Amino acid sequence: MPGHAPEVGAAPLVRWLRAPRPEVDPGLWRRGHRAGPAEEPERVGDRQLLGGAVLALLVGLLVWSLCWNGYIRVWLWPLLWLTPQEWRKPGGDIEAFDTASRLYYVLFAGLLLWLCGRFGRWRQVWRRFAPEPWRRAGALLGAPSAALRPYRRALLALLGAVFVGLMCASGAWTFWLEPGWALTPDEWHTMEPVAGLVFFNVYYLLSALLLLALAAWAGGWRDAWRRLRGRGGEPPAKEWAPMPERAAPEELERWPELRAAGLPAEADLLTREVREGRLGDVDYVRIERVWRQVRSRPAALAEFAAEVRARGAAAYEHPSGTRDLAVRTATHDLLTGQVRIGAAVDDSRNAFRYRGRALALDPRLLGTSLLAVGPPGSGKTARLVRPVVEALCLQALSGQAAVVAVGAARAALGPDDGFDVVIRFGDPRSRHDLDLYAGVEDPDEAAALLAEALVGAEEPATVRAAATALGQLLGPYRAAHDRFPGVRELRELLDGSPVAFAALREALEAAGEYGARRDLVARERQAAEAGDVGRLLADRVALLTRPAFDGFLEGRGRPGGPPPFSLSALQHPLRVRIDLPERGNQEAARILTRLLLAQFTAGVTGRHDRSLFAALVLDDATHAVTPEAVRGLRQLRAANAGALLTLRTLDDLPERLRTALVGSVGCRVAMAGVSTWDGEVFAQAWGRDWVKTEEVTHNPDFSGGVVKRALRGVRTLFTGVRATTRSVTVRSVQRERWSASELAHKVPPGHAVLSLTSVRGEAGPPVLARLGAGRGDGSEA
Repeated sequence: MPGHAPEVGAAPLVRWLRAPRPEVDPGLWRRGHRAGPAEEPERVGDRQLLGGAVLALLVGLLVWSLCWNGYIRVWLWPLLWLTPQEWRKPGGDIEAFDTASRLYYVLFAGLLLWLCGRFGRWRQVWRRFAPEPWRRAGALLGAPSAALRPYRRALLALLGAVFVGLMCASGAWTFWLEPGWALTPDEWHTMEPVAGLVFFNVYYLLSALLLLALAAWAGGWRDAWRRLRGRGGEPPAKEWAPMPERAAPEELERWPELRAAGLPAEADLLTREVREGRLGDVDYVRIERVWRQVRSRPAALAEFAAEVRARGAAAYEHPSGTRDLAVRTATHDLLTGQVRIGAAVDDSRNAFRYRGRALALDPRLLGTSLLAVGPPGSGKTARLVRPVVEALCLQALSGQAAVVAVGAARAALGPDDGFDVVIRFGDPRSRHDLDLYAGVEDPDEAAALLAEALVGAEEPATVRAAATALGQLLGPYRAAHDRFPGVRELRELLDGSPVAFAALREALEAAGEYGARRDLVARERQAAEAGDVGRLLADRVALLTRPAFDGFLEGRGRPGGPPPFSLSALQHPLRVRIDLPERGNQEAARILTRLLLAQFTAGVTGRHDRSLFAALVLDDATHAVTPEAVRGLRQLRAANAGALLTLRTLDDLPERLRTALVGSVGCRVAMAGVSTWDGEVFAQAWGRDWVKTEEVTHNPDFSGGVVKRALRGVRTLFTGVRATTRSVTVRSVQRERWSASELAHKVPPGHAVLSLTSVRGEAGPPVLARLGAGRGDGSEA
């Protein structure tokens, strides 16, 4: 296997692996990120900027006029130094001197123009005042120049070497021959011409090699060649290493860790798969993750090597047999787990280090949970939810995550073949059902989850009473039948059906469960009392037993039905999509949403293996947030899990939960069109910052002598305006980073103000961003 990297036409995965990924602030796209100044340079006023640009232009024209008309002769000295004197004598090579002069004039004019643009800050004028279409066209025209920028030093050295070689070869410069004349005897030039010819041919060759060596040293040709072939790029100090043991980016496709562990044959096989394009980014991340799990277990190395030899790029594929999604609609970087969601706007309200940069989400940010609030049509689903779901599905295929996406069928969170489990409530063709109790074995825990879903954001006393009532039914039923009741059986018990109670009592007596029978008798007695919570629970459960949901939520009580899926299975890399009912079943959808949120929180916090990142995506969490759900969101970070919730407005929540919900999540997104009431909650969450303000004061002008005062009096008489002096006071004051009014009225359509926090506590400022497939300056194509 060659020890060097392939040429420029390398496989896309090779170029992807070699891209630099420096550590950045939360939310910035890392692949191809180019660091800039941390603080904003002092802004130059428009008048000063335009005046300086015009002044530089006028000075440049004046200098050129003085030089061209012979008032300044110094600018011709380099031309006279670099051309032989014989060209300028009568009978000399006038044509060669004329060509050299014209070339020199063009170079001098270009240098003068560059100096004027540099000192006049023409580039800054272009960025500030040029229309957006012109700037985009200029960026496209300047793309080749940007691509050659890393090789500028090498190209200048090459041009310099070519120029020196031409001047020496044409005889314009003869000083370089002096050492050769000094080292050879005079007889070689007259009596031994062959010896002189051989000597000077060797001398010419050595001189050319010396010239090339000097040009290569001055131009850094070695680094340029490595960069051109993909081995260079950023200096090693800026290259990204997510873990101390991961190799440098230019070595990743060679699998150096496998070679160091004594598996060179397997490393060669995977390297060929990478370079020949048979191994994708999902395959690379999946195999690398398995390797990190087995490398510390010597007994598992042989099994790993056998799997790689047998299957190559398909080793340790996802249980579904899928190695990639059929279609990708967003830009992903699985090596960092990021998905690009847009770009920060170049706006003075944004932190300078974020302006114009691409923004991305990853599990480190989603682990703090994300809340997006915006009216319908603001882009929550298309520009935020779908890219995140797609990214989590890719990470599930690579063995890094498990995702549950919940939304209406019309939300189109992804195609059916992109998920392992698809549950369509109310659709008889659904191949899976939902476990009403999330695989919980303890009756009290199951009763608490079900009470949370059925009661919702009622008073805490009502929730506790509902959990107690459900526990008095679930415990005896499980003791009698070794399972929990289906939704229809549960409704009969909550309705206080004498037949259902009698049947359950007989089953308990037959099983000898007399302690559970006492709970059942207590529930039967309470059901006869006025104001019993069981009637409320029966009414809520009745919403789940409508004909549209026939066959769902029956668990093991319905033989031959679709297998129930339990959210306790999220310790495996599963992709789950749940379509909620619509059109007249909104209340049932709300109950199911609360149930899923409660089951997810209980399931992921109770996992023994938390190596997989578990995520719940609720496309519409309206009426699903309860006090217990808010408390559960705070526990997800420690369980390597997170939730993405979207709301149309915070007014859909009880007032006591609005501030608590916004404060419990680490990532907050205020979409365009939020109300001022919603904006007030976000403004409080983002707090205040110190800003500099200017206060201008105008005072009557009483300075000067009699003449000056008389003139001011005449001007006041004719204009009616008194002469004043202007004083400016600069002070630092605390202001809201984004006020409620700005969030409601100054966020353009398709944009959002978002703040992101990582699980390590790194918090980013609120940033105005353009959501969608936007591309920032600091991102790679």
